[in-house]
Amino acid sequence: MNQSTSHLFSPLQLRSLTLPHRIAVSPMCEYSSTDGFANDWHFVHLGSRAIGGAALVITEANAVSPEGRITPQDLGIYNDDHIAGLKRVTDFLHQHGSYAGTQLAHAGRKASMAIPWETARILPAAEGGWQPVAPSAIRFDEAYGVPTALDRAGMDKVVADFVAATRRAREAGFDLVEVHAAHGYLLHQFLSPLSNQRTDEYGGSFENRARFPLEVIRAVRAAWPQHLPVFVRISATDWAPESLGSSWDLPQSVEFAKLLKNEGVDLVDVSTGGNHPAQQIPVGAGYQVHHAETIRRETGIPTAAVGMITEPSQADQIVRSGQADLVLLARELLRNPYWPLHAAEVLHQQITWPVQYARAASRRPEPRHEVSTPSE
Repeated sequence: MNQSTSHLFSPLQLRSLTLPHRIAVSPMCEYSSTDGFANDWHFVHLGSRAIGGAALVITEANAVSPEGRITPQDLGIYNDDHIAGLKRVTDFLHQHGSYAGTQLAHAGRKASMAIPWETARILPAAEGGWQPVAPSAIRFDEAYGVPTALDRAGMDKVVADFVAATRRAREAGFDLVEVHAAHGYLLHQFLSPLSNQRTDEYGGSFENRARFPLEVIRAVRAAWPQHLPVFVRISATDWAPESLGSSWDLPQSVEFAKLLKNEGVDLVDVSTGGNHPAQQIPVGAGYQVHHAETIRRETGIPTAAVGMITEPSQADQIVRSGQADLVLLARELLRNPYWPLHAAEVLHQQITWPVQYARAASRRPEPRHEVSTPSE
């Protein structure tokens, strides 16, 4: 974490992993699975980012249970039969020089929804839907269903599902797991007073609201090999207007990150929002980076920055200035899967192109190979 030597293309050590540079693929839901299985879409989508030079490729939110899916089309890791399809992906990522990560997720009250390019609505059982669960019986908005408040048995099942998914992730060849505690999904729902109105030991104070997410994260860390890293994605703020009352914010995120560090978490992936429809997000270039910077500075835990990061110089400055240790790209890598290769060229850094593409990297004219034809 030496600011004088770290830059976008310097290595990053995370336990036994050494990322060759600081550019990673952020989890991006594709809503392209059937029964949770990875298929050719995931193989090509994720594999192309490895070919494009990403140091780390993280899958989309990988549901730890059927009821933890956002939609019936979510990727899943809740069945041993899912392992083979995921292993096909991780093998390819490794063959092309990228580490493989997966984001373990439970949607909570935002589950059982139609895919996002359709009208937002909860799916009834007749259309393959199910009953969502949450810390409290409070729905996200009118398009969503009223969830069932989790009791202790339900919470124990969630922990067990995360642990089983963690073990499957290792069998599938992943190098790290990221626990999803952001964007208004289940663990974020426990953290925020907007969605957690419990009166037991899991609601009310900051310590109580953080208790169940920490139980899950602690169990994942214990089930994951000690030589491999664990990330946690958080929403650093709900971006909620004051009129809504108490919500999740950056000071609480700093305190939560301190607890994560004590639990052996290796990096906090810092995003924002997603827990209330009235959120007011000042979207702009790098609009979330200062949250990653604050958490890193106040806690000493490595962070990842994400959100409207599009230019190589912008990403490089984030690392050089100590705002974050890792830069996660989402939309920009959808537009350009080869962004890391082009960024290296712009920043005059060395990076290995696939041998099949190496001639294009030189930008020198290639000799023409004429095809001779028999004389008439």
